[in-house]
Amino acid sequence: MHRITVIGGGFAGLTAAISAAEAGAKVTVYEAHHTLGGRARTDEGPYRTNEGPHALYNGGPHWAWLKRRDLIGPLAPLPPLEAARLRLRHHGVLRRTPPFALLKLLRRGARQAPVDTDFLSWATERAGEEAARAAAHYVAVALFHHDPGALSAAFVQERLRRATRLPPEAHYPRGGWASVIDRMAGRAWNLGVRIETVARVHTLPTDTPVVVATSLAAARRLLGDDSLTWPSGRTALIDLAVRTRRGDVFAVSDLDAPGWLERFTAQDRTLAPAGEQLIQGQIPIAPHESRADGVARAEQLLDLGFAGWRERVTWRRESVADGRTGAVDLPGTTWRDRPAVDRGDGVYLAGDQVAAPGVLSEVSFTSALTAVSLALGQHGRNPLDLKHA
Repeated sequence: MHRITVIGGGFAGLTAAISAAEAGAKVTVYEAHHTLGGRARTDEGPYRTNEGPHALYNGGPHWAWLKRRDLIGPLAPLPPLEAARLRLRHHGVLRRTPPFALLKLLRRGARQAPVDTDFLSWATERAGEEAARAAAHYVAVALFHHDPGALSAAFVQERLRRATRLPPEAHYPRGGWASVIDRMAGRAWNLGVRIETVARVHTLPTDTPVVVATSLAAARRLLGDDSLTWPSGRTALIDLAVRTRRGDVFAVSDLDAPGWLERFTAQDRTLAPAGEQLIQGQIPIAPHESRADGVARAEQLLDLGFAGWRERVTWRRESVADGRTGAVDLPGTTWRDRPAVDRGDGVYLAGDQVAAPGVLSEVSFTSALTAVSLALGQHGRNPLDLKHA
C-alpha cells in the first residue's frame, strides 16, 4: 500500500486525501487549525458565516465529483421572489436591470477574448467604456479584485459568463460550507484516512510523496521557495446580522466600483436566529486602501438596499482577506503560468493559486486531483482514472 502525506485540511487537502485513499493509498492529513475546512470553515454559533460570501458553482468538474459521492448534501434554493430582489447600483442609484450596452458582452457566441489584452480595453471596443467598466465591476463577485478591468480579458470574460449564466450556476449548501467539509471529512475517515488537527508541519517528510494543500504564502514558507507567488485579491469583508424588515433587497452588485452585498438568509434561514437576517459583503480594495475604506463603501451599498439597517444591527464583524481570494491572471498570463503543481522530489502543490484551470474552488479541486494523479502515476495508476472514480 502506497503512502501519501497531505498538509492542509481544507477543500483541496480533503479532495486530495479522498482521491488518494480511493486509489488505494494510505493517507495522513495534517491540519494546523483545530478544525478542518480552511477558508471553507463555517463559524459556529447563532450566525453561521463563512470567510466572505461563498457559493458552489455547478458548472465545474468538482460538482459532479462531489455529487457522485453524495458530499454536497441539501442545498438552500433561492426563492424566485428573492431572486427578483437583486439590485444593481449604477450612477449612484439602484436599478433592476443592467445597462443595455453591457448585454453585448454577454451574448452567446461572442468571440473568445484574448489573453494578452486587458479586459477594459477589449470590452470597450465592443460595448463602450461605460458598459466595459460596469461589466468589470460586476464580475468582482467572482474575482475579489479591486481592478478587474486591468486583468486578462480572457480570464475576466470566463468569469463574467459563469457569474451571469442562466439558470444560475451558484448554489448554496444548507448550513454553510462546513456541511460539505464535514461530509468530506466523514468520507475520508471511512476510507481510512488519518487526520491530525492542531498539527502544524515545519519540516517536510521525506518518506512519502507530499501534497502541500495550503495557501501559497504558507507553502512558500514551508518549502523555502520565494518563487511561489502569484497575484491575488485584497478584500474588505463585512458580516452583519440585522432584524428582519420587509423590503430588504436580496443582493446589491455595485457597477460603479467593485463590490457585492448578499443577504444569505434569503436562501438559508438556518444561518441566523429567527427574526434576523445575515448579510455578508465583499468590497475589493487596492493596496493603498484600508479596511475602513472598504467598509465605508459597503455602508454606502447598505444605505441603498437596507433601509434603517444601522438601527437594526444585532451583530457585526469586519476583516480583510489579503491574498486569500484565489489567483488572478494579468494580461499575457493564464493558469498555466502559475506555480506548478509538481515541485519535484515528490512534492506537489494544491490550492486556488496554482497551475490548474477553473473558477474559485474549482482550482483547488483540479490541482488536488492533479497532485494525487502525479504522486500515484509512478505506480502505474492512470491519472485520469481518479477523476471518474
